[in-house]
Amino acid sequence: MIKSLDSFPDNVVALIAEGRVTRKDYEQVVIPNVEAALKRHEKIRLYYELGSQFSGIDAGAAWEDFKTGFEHLPRWERVAVVTDVDWISHMVKAFGFLMPGHVRVFGTAQNNDAKTWILEKQA
Repeated sequence: MIKSLDSFPDNVVALIAEGRVTRKDYEQVVIPNVEAALKRHEKIRLYYELGSQFSGIDAGAAWEDFKTGFEHLPRWERVAVVTDVDWISHMVKAFGFLMPGHVRVFGTAQNNDAKTWILEKQA
């Protein structure tokens, strides 16, 4: 399940994943939040935390994640992924160079650092 986090500015799509993430989560939470933010801002940021209860992602959700990310590629200003899941951390680091904006991975104990970073002004 993916939930939207409300304590972020309007240009930040903030999400937390808990349990198993499905295509339905992307269709009902992620995509509508991203599209709404893109209507309001030329560039947006993403804070995506995979909580301690995260147990995996199904193939349909992984495909939606890929499509959503690359469909709006030039409009991502900054992406913070908060996770202790090794394979996700490695994937983000391996493919982060494809993003025109800044991408960083933080461990779950660093979630406050990730929140601070996602909110920083661009230099």
